[in-house]
Amino acid sequence: MDVPEYVEKLRRPVPRQVQVVARDSLRTFGRLTAGSRPLPDYLIIGSKKGGTTSLTNWLGRHPHVARMFPSAQRLKSAHYFDINYARGPDWYRSHFPTNRSRRVQERRVNGTVIVGEASPYYMFHPAAAGRVLETVPHVKAIALLRDPVARAYSNYWDRRATGTEELPTFEAAIEAEEQRLADVDHARLLTDPSYYSFDHDNHAYLARGRYLEHLRPWMEALPPEQLLILRAETMFEDPYPVFARVQEFLEIPVVDSITLSKYNERPREAMDPVTVQRLAEYYRPHNRALYEALGEDFHWESRYFSS
Repeated sequence: MDVPEYVEKLRRPVPRQVQVVARDSLRTFGRLTAGSRPLPDYLIIGSKKGGTTSLTNWLGRHPHVARMFPSAQRLKSAHYFDINYARGPDWYRSHFPTNRSRRVQERRVNGTVIVGEASPYYMFHPAAAGRVLETVPHVKAIALLRDPVARAYSNYWDRRATGTEELPTFEAAIEAEEQRLADVDHARLLTDPSYYSFDHDNHAYLARGRYLEHLRPWMEALPPEQLLILRAETMFEDPYPVFARVQEFLEIPVVDSITLSKYNERPREAMDPVTVQRLAEYYRPHNRALYEALGEDFHWESRYFSS
């Protein structure tokens, strides 16, 4: 997440250990004042490498959108509904501004102020939709879906860049995926809030692109007016109309003066054409099922197959 430049300048000379102590102290304060901190109005739930950071930053610049608490940190998500659910609702509330803070901002902009968070793991985690329904049933959720072939490849290079993937090629990673995910205790993912699977979170390159199976729990948990599903490519090709649609969905004024930059694109080599075709064939039936369920064709196949 972007932070204001003046905050970045103030933070740079502060030793890392001091920053950690300050962060922990603020989180404790947030928990102690949890009763005055409303839960989020919206969630950006995925997909991984589908533009969630870009959309989060765009909304973060909107005058009617508050930042997570503390605002000086680069918080994109509390990862509550996927990784930190066992920490409890007060811990989750500690990540959001107080009623008083929101009222101050509302007076400044002369209108309603909302707040949200974004975790692309929310859409993929099998327990997240149910937890959201239990905790914030009136929340609005936004899903960004990117061509699953390109998404998987971008996900691999992102994991390489962050040091969470040691296999030297994308082909090796997708060959290893089935065994890696076979070791995941899927029953515990659903029932044990303290259980975390590193492989499920970091190494599900193919699985994360089977969008419909991960969206179904959300479609069942939330009514249509609370779930917005967008084609990521459209957002990046023509961002202003798509961002206007997001603002209308969140019921905030449409602001067209925000700079819509693209975030988190990692440098990478071109994918092997044989691998491209293999993945295109793999996703073809999954994409078809998605289009039928949504009543919308995202035309991802046009990149790989002749009509």
